[in-house]
Amino acid sequence: MPLLAHARKNLCRGHLLRYTLPLMLLLFLTVGLKHLAIDCNQRDNNEIPIGTCMASYYMALNLSAPGEKNCHRIIQGDMEEVRRALIDNLVAKKKRVIMTDESFINATSDCKLFRQRRKYVMFSLSKEEQDFPIAYSMVIHDNIEMFERLLRAIYTPHNIYCVHMDKKSPESFHQAVRAITSCFGNVFVASKLVNVVYASWRRVQADLNCMEDLLQSKVPWKYLINTCGTDFPIKTNAEMVKALKSLNGHNSMESEIPPNHKKRRWEYHFELKEDSNNIVLTNTRKKPSPLPVPVFSGNAYIVVTRNFVNALFVNPTVRSFITWAKDTYSPDEYLWATLNRFAEMPGYMPAHQKYDTSDINAIARLVKWESLEGDMSKGAPYIPCSGTHRRTVCVYGTGDLNWLLQQHHLFANKFDPKVDNNVIQCLEEYLRYKSFHQTEKLL
Repeated sequence: MPLLAHARKNLCRGHLLRYTLPLMLLLFLTVGLKHLAIDCNQRDNNEIPIGTCMASYYMALNLSAPGEKNCHRIIQGDMEEVRRALIDNLVAKKKRVIMTDESFINATSDCKLFRQRRKYVMFSLSKEEQDFPIAYSMVIHDNIEMFERLLRAIYTPHNIYCVHMDKKSPESFHQAVRAITSCFGNVFVASKLVNVVYASWRRVQADLNCMEDLLQSKVPWKYLINTCGTDFPIKTNAEMVKALKSLNGHNSMESEIPPNHKKRRWEYHFELKEDSNNIVLTNTRKKPSPLPVPVFSGNAYIVVTRNFVNALFVNPTVRSFITWAKDTYSPDEYLWATLNRFAEMPGYMPAHQKYDTSDINAIARLVKWESLEGDMSKGAPYIPCSGTHRRTVCVYGTGDLNWLLQQHHLFANKFDPKVDNNVIQCLEEYLRYKSFHQTEKLL
């Protein structure tokens, strides 16, 4: 009897396992799959997704360029594909619907839906990026669509973005910018706006207003990059972080000995005529600069450390130089370049000519100047522009894309969807793909 009872007991256990194991397995799979589904849901928070979710995130957030063009071949330098895209661009420009101020005001009435439809990445893609936030000063005056596409291209939830819009821009533009920025907790409009006038001090003041606001932010940003409405990145955020880290606390910008014809810009007093928004040269000579270094030539676009930005507001000699520069012509093209050679500025480069840096060697901005385009085999710094020119600067076309993406700069200027939307669409596709596939080499 004991043996029979033992056999019956084992038989019962066998039946129990036979029925309970599948149930347990089903329960495990249900809970496990539910857990994975939760992890791979798109969220409006800054949690870094687990690796297994990256593919599904990319499928939902890719920015594949519309139309027949093959961006991969264009990026690789396939000239036949470039020619097809340029022909397609002529047709597409006639059919393209431009997004207006009103369309963005309407689209942002539901911010969550706006972020989803426009495919913003609302989470950090790596710990390295999350631990190295970047601050942006974005100075704009028109073209709301280009501003929004630029913001989307550089947006991550751990960075911080200040937007300065020209005070004299149309009210509808102001409303559209505020509508877009209101959909993001880390994007804001500058607390003080100015009427920006080309070549006047006010272009510098717009950046300074944003810089002052960004210093008050709780985001512990490391570097500041300033942009305008015709800029677009040619690096992913991860690539920018690596490039900024490699600077080892230095700034990066154009800073060279100026040509003689530019010197009158700061040797004479200039007046701003409010009625015409023109800068007028006077016969009044200015006193020498209060800085103990000569004036250097550069441009408006810079990559600078947080400590450099802070020194602009607290260093008395720097404050004197800023005041001295307010009645000069196009101070944005020498102010930063000169301050970066002043030894009291964090991240500076010595004033000796050995440390002169051209715009090609700095990482801040890639620009093609019409007068310097030509045959690189004969010494030209870059190939001819495939788009058009505006104020002697190339507005990039599709044929520039292969060259653009081989450069070390973080941003390039100028872009305009009315001139060539293909080059912007292919950049959007490329940058979004590379952001999610950081280890792949695409060129």
